[in-house]
Amino acid sequence: MPGAGRNSLPSALLSVKMTLPSAHWRLLVTSPATGAENMALDEALMERARMADDWTLRVYSWSEPTLSLGRNQTARGRYDLERVRERGLGVVRRPTGGRAILHHREVTYSVTAPTASAGELGESYRRINRLLLAAMRSLGVTASVAAPATRAISPGMSPCFDEPAAGELVVDGRKLAGSAQWRIDGALLQHGSILVADDQSALAELAVGGQASIPKPATLTEALGWKPTVGDVAEALHGAVRMLEDPTVSSIGVDSEVRARMTALVVRYSDDAWTWRR
Repeated sequence: MPGAGRNSLPSALLSVKMTLPSAHWRLLVTSPATGAENMALDEALMERARMADDWTLRVYSWSEPTLSLGRNQTARGRYDLERVRERGLGVVRRPTGGRAILHHREVTYSVTAPTASAGELGESYRRINRLLLAAMRSLGVTASVAAPATRAISPGMSPCFDEPAAGELVVDGRKLAGSAQWRIDGALLQHGSILVADDQSALAELAVGGQASIPKPATLTEALGWKPTVGDVAEALHGAVRMLEDPTVSSIGVDSEVRARMTALVVRYSDDAWTWRR
C-alpha cells in the first residue's frame, strides 16, 4: 500500500542535494540470505564502489532470525550462546558499527558509494536520511529525524533500538530505523534496519545474566495499521531515489564479479574468530 499518505519534506532535507555532487544510482533487491551472505554481499558492493562513480541502494531480508553485532561492539562472553542456539538464531558481526540488532521482522537497507561524491560523514548521513524520510512519508508514516543526544551512545550491550542516535528516524520520539556507516579506502557502506514489527526486546533475554528491558521502539505496522512487505518498503525507497536523487535510476542484479567476491568474503563472516573477535 505505498502512497497511502504523503507529507512534505523539511526544507533542510530537500536542500542537501544542492550542496553535494549529483550521482547516478542503482537499485538492488535481493532474496532472503544468511547473515554471512548478506554482510559479504554488502562488502563486495562496497569494494565495487571504489572503482565506480555510482551509488547502490540495496534492500533485503534474512533467511533466518539473526543477531547482528556492530563492528566494534564488545560481545564475547556477554551473550548466552546456548540460549541463542535454542532460539534458532544466526549470529553475524557487521562491518559497520553500532549495537546489536535482531533481524527478523524488519527490512534492511544498505547504501554503497564512492566517498568522492559523498561529502563528509554528516553530509552523507543527511543525504541518505532524506531518502529514508521521503520513503517513510510516501508509505504514510509521519517520521522525523532525531535531535542530537546529550551524550554519545557507546557500542556496549544496549541494543540498537534502545534509544535513537542523532539523525536516526523516529516516530513520536521512538526509534523506527537505526543506521551506521563505515568508510575505508575511498568507499562507504551504510547499513540500516527499519522495524516492521517489534521483537527487539528478545535481545535482553540473550544477554548473560539477563538485561533490563528496552523501551518499545516504533514500527511500521503500528504506525500504518497494516503490515508492509519488503517489496512495499523497497518500492517506497526506490521512489524516493527517483524523486530526490536520480530520475534515471536503474534496477540491477548481482553480476558475476560481485558474486565471486561475495563468495570469498562469506568465509570471514562465517568465522567465529570474526564474529566473537571482541
